[in-house]
Amino acid sequence: MRARLATPADAAEIARIYTQGIEDRIATFETRPRSAEDVRGWFDGVHPVVVVEDAGRIVGFASTSSYRPRECYARVAEFSIYVAREARGRGVGRLALGELLAAAERAGLAKLVSRIFPENDASRAVCRALGFREVGVYAKHGQLDGVWKDCVIVERLLGDATDR
Repeated sequence: MRARLATPADAAEIARIYTQGIEDRIATFETRPRSAEDVRGWFDGVHPVVVVEDAGRIVGFASTSSYRPRECYARVAEFSIYVAREARGRGVGRLALGELLAAAERAGLAKLVSRIFPENDASRAVCRALGFREVGVYAKHGQLDGVWKDCVIVERLLGDATDR
């Protein structure tokens, strides 16, 4: 397996994997399947997206996106990791997030944040292994299929933000 920066040409495969995550209801509040056109909009020249390939097929991705529109948050990004059903449990998520961290630092980002469902043990373990800290829990942060769900907040400082 190898990780690399994604390009808009990868959008259909990224959309396929993201839609699996949406359908499985284990990692996102999103309920609408995504198209390649939706994903192409992620490539804004600021927020890195990486994919993991296995034998030439994309089996996972990690992406960053804008955290908040205010200027003070310009170097903070949200991140997501998704792994194709057939590739889960093989280290794809860890490889994708590791490459995303490096790409985010190269892009000048200072902090990555995300929210993870408490029961998503795999995502929480990958984040812990790569130096993220769990900041707290948003109680009943949103509804998925009519059920309130909590979210664990994770963060990791990057680059010059790590100087304390």
